[in-house]
Amino acid sequence: MAWRWPAELPRFGPVDVLDILIIAVVVYKVMTFLRNTGTVSLLKGLTVLFLATTLSGWLGLRAVNWLLERALTGVLVALPVVFYPELRRTLEQLGRGQLFRHGLAELGKQERTELIGAVVRAAMLLSAEKTGALLVIERETGLQEYVDTGIPLDARVTAELLVNLFTPNTPLHDGAAVIRGNRLAAAGCFLPLSDNPSLPKDLGTRHRAGVGISEISDAAVVIVSEETGIVSLAVNGRLERHLDGEALRERLTALTRAKEAPRSWWNEPWEAGRRSRE
Repeated sequence: MAWRWPAELPRFGPVDVLDILIIAVVVYKVMTFLRNTGTVSLLKGLTVLFLATTLSGWLGLRAVNWLLERALTGVLVALPVVFYPELRRTLEQLGRGQLFRHGLAELGKQERTELIGAVVRAAMLLSAEKTGALLVIERETGLQEYVDTGIPLDARVTAELLVNLFTPNTPLHDGAAVIRGNRLAAAGCFLPLSDNPSLPKDLGTRHRAGVGISEISDAAVVIVSEETGIVSLAVNGRLERHLDGEALRERLTALTRAKEAPRSWWNEPWEAGRRSRE
């Protein structure tokens, strides 16, 4: 006897597959949006608040439940205001067809090797000439708000381009260059300065900006001192100095490989914060 599809079950066709794929893409982009705007910690707080509200209702804690419900309502009403810049930026990217641009995670091994090679070669050339430079390599945390402060370029990263970019007295030599994937997203970008009192007093604005962006994101920041030519790397709020070409290449390679290991979406921001305080 041939098997028949049960009459009470809806049939599953190509339209249903398309429907599921669209939902999956939307969920993925929402998760990416939350991660790239640094709102994962806020999402955790909302989750805890929602669970506490539900639990208080089950336990019959009427006063606590009433207070939590009002707090949750207030937070939900305030969310569109809090995330207005990010929502506007996302809609602009959608209109320009840039919502699905690839980042460092989507690069193949050969592309990552070429990118690291270009950054290392440029850093060594700039170091030899004692030309100051600030290169920010975007990893998982989105840096669009800082990209927007500079001049958009969207150019393929090469050592020659980076060296020319930081040549003194050129229009874009001041500020930071932000690398997204294997593309130079923008140059002349403004970054937040670190107020870490443990940083050496002889470090200038360039180093404090590099450390500052690494404190609030997982970016890898290559810094070349204009006074000494010393090459440094800032990651998770920590500054490694006196790096030669081989050491810099090894560190950048290790940082890009670390993205391939399984990571906990829930614990990652807290772990990054813990590492930056060590």
